[in-house]
Amino acid sequence: MRRSLRLLVAAALTLVISQAQAAPLILATKSFTEQHILSAMTVQYLKKKGFQVQPQTNIATVISHNAMINKQIDMTWEYTGTALIIFNHIDKRMSPEESYETVKRLEAKHGLVWLKPAEMNNTYAFAMQRKRAEKENINTMSEMVAKIEHIRQTDPKHNWLLGLDLEFAGRSDGMKPLQQAYAMELDRPQIRQMDPGLVYNAVRDGFVDAGLIYTTDGRVKGFDLKVLKDDKGFFPSYAVTPVVRKDTLEANPGLEEALNTLSGLLNNDVITELNKRVDIDHQSPQQVAHDFLHSKGLV
Repeated sequence: MRRSLRLLVAAALTLVISQAQAAPLILATKSFTEQHILSAMTVQYLKKKGFQVQPQTNIATVISHNAMINKQIDMTWEYTGTALIIFNHIDKRMSPEESYETVKRLEAKHGLVWLKPAEMNNTYAFAMQRKRAEKENINTMSEMVAKIEHIRQTDPKHNWLLGLDLEFAGRSDGMKPLQQAYAMELDRPQIRQMDPGLVYNAVRDGFVDAGLIYTTDGRVKGFDLKVLKDDKGFFPSYAVTPVVRKDTLEANPGLEEALNTLSGLLNNDVITELNKRVDIDHQSPQQVAHDFLHSKGLV
C-alpha cells in the first residue's frame, strides 16, 4: 500500500513538473502593425529555438505593464519613451542611452528585465511630401517653423496647415510645449485634428502642408514622405526593447540570448520596410516576419 502511494505521489509530481515545463510563455503586444510583426517574429523564432509561446495581441500599454508585474504575462516588446513617461512619469529630456538606462533601473524594481534595445526610434516627427520638402529646402523642424513664419509675414492670407492626431493636440507634453520649444506661432485654424492614420494620407494628398507621424510607420516609405529632423531634440526616444520578467528568464535558459538576437536585427530602415509590406503591400504580419527571419537564416 505504501509503495503504491509513493508511486502515485511520484507520478503526480512528474505530471505537475511536466505541465509546468510545457506551459507556454505569454507574449503581449499592442494593437498596431509594428507590434503585430514583432509578435509574429518572436513566436516563430522562439518556436525554432524550442520555446512555446502564446501571443496575446491588442493589449493596451498600461494593462500589459500591470499584467507583467502581476505575473500574468511573461514578456513584451516595449518602448523606452513609453516606460519613461507613462509608467514612471518622467518628462525630463534624455539621450537615448540615458532613457534606456533609467528605464532599465526603475523597471528592475518591479522584477522586469529590459534586454538589448533595438537601434531604432519609433518616435513622433513631422513629415512633408518629399518632393515639396526638397524643393523648398526644408529638412528640419526649425526650417519648417521658419517657413511658417515667413508665410505669416509675407502672405497672411495663406495658412500653413499642420495635421495632428487628437491626443497630441491636447496632451500636456504635446503641441503647446512643442510650440514653445520651437517658438512656433500658429493660429487655431492652422491646426487640423484628425485620426492618426489619416494624417499620412492628408500629407500625401496635400490636404495639409505637414503632419505629425511615427518615424517607423510603413506609410512614411510607402507614400514617399520626408521626415523632418527634430533638431532641438524635443521628442523623446522610443527604442523598442524586449522586456521579460526576471523569474521567466531564470526559468528559461537561452531566452535572453534569443530575444537579444531579434532586437539586434532591428533598426529604423528595417522596421519601416517591414511595416510597409503590411500596410502598403497588404502582406500578413506572419508572412512578413517569416520572410525576414528566413532572409537572416533564423528559420
